Amino acid sequence: VRSMTNTVGYAGRAVFWTLCVMGVFAILSSTMSKSPALNPFSASLGTPTEWGGFVAAASTIPGILVSLPAASLSDIFGRRRFLLLAAFVFASAPFLYLIITAWWQLILVRFYHGFATAIFVPVAEASIAELFPTKRGERISLFTSATYVGRLIAPTLGASILVSTNSGIPYTNFHVLYLAVGVAGVTALIMALPFLVERKQPTDTTRPETKETSRRILDGWKTVIGNGGALVVSLVQASQYYAYGAFEFYLTGYLTQHLRYTLLIPGLIGTSLIAVAFFVRPFMGRVSDRTGRRIPIIAGSLISALTLLAIPFIEDFTVLILLAVMYGFGFATVTASTSPLISELVPKERVGTSMGFLATTMDIGQTLGPIIGGFTLATSLQYVGVFVTLAFVVLLSCIVFAVSGIARTNLNKTA
Repeated sequence: VRSMTNTVGYAGRAVFWTLCVMGVFAILSSTMSKSPALNPFSASLGTPTEWGGFVAAASTIPGILVSLPAASLSDIFGRRRFLLLAAFVFASAPFLYLIITAWWQLILVRFYHGFATAIFVPVAEASIAELFPTKRGERISLFTSATYVGRLIAPTLGASILVSTNSGIPYTNFHVLYLAVGVAGVTALIMALPFLVERKQPTDTTRPETKETSRRILDGWKTVIGNGGALVVSLVQASQYYAYGAFEFYLTGYLTQHLRYTLLIPGLIGTSLIAVAFFVRPFMGRVSDRTGRRIPIIAGSLISALTLLAIPFIEDFTVLILLAVMYGFGFATVTASTSPLISELVPKERVGTSMGFLATTMDIGQTLGPIIGGFTLATSLQYVGVFVTLAFVVLLSCIVFAVSGIARTNLNKTA
């Protein structure tokens, strides 16, 4: 029995580390396609100001459409085929950027590219939650930190490629950058190939019929949507990504257009933010496993809101770096607890569905942030209005969570 347990343990760890390495290259590819390249690429295509937010948000819309269905179906049919589908999109989407000639085409390509992350993240997190039921916070956070390696490298690498392949500003040559994005995406696909080998399931020789499958999916959705705690946690997640999506896109414009910094500066600031999140998230995931999810979520939300509020009033590079570090710390502290918390609030057979629901609400937030930010930017409030409203949204969700009473004690039922 011990030998069998060890074998299963080794297989589980192999799957976990494969997901982590795949995540590094997949998220490197997707992040480098947008940070900090998307803003100048969009500008080079003559995108109208009011449509800039739609360019930024296009890749998050698929998350609203498919994250929940994909994660729910993975509860029934297994995770592997969905991970392979995500890997294919990661590998194919970057090469479409090379044939873009109009700004509206950029929206379409971003929309297609968004299906990769929309499927990959919730399905991978559901796999990890099942593999490590007593260490969900730590292991999901470790996986997320692996993806942060890609996010960490992407802004500076992307900015360096753009600067080295363009003779000046404005930037006009983006082909080399997106070829590099393609290389990273193809590498993620190669790492996913081991998932082609499905494990045999002799005890389940028949597939559920369509009606049965639909009924099970709908039952799962009802279970999660009817769970008040899951809704509040999802609201917190949505608000965090509402702010992060807009912050990531409009910070580049604030620094380069308003403060007249070179493109390397937002690249460095973005790298600093992700570097902090990379180191902080596994630690805070472990802390929340041991002490509960409530305090990290509230404290992280307050830190995020205060730093967002300060950014539009600061011009000094050193202070901006410090604020980015603080924002990254707050963001990582919150998101290290939201995924494991929602998985603990639902029955174990609905873990995949809960992750899909969380990813869907996250993408709703990340979609609305840049769009509403674009309309705010077009007003007389400009960048001050953008960042102040982001801080308000984060603070409001923090208040809702605090008064809800969720996670007053450690809810790790599977421990």
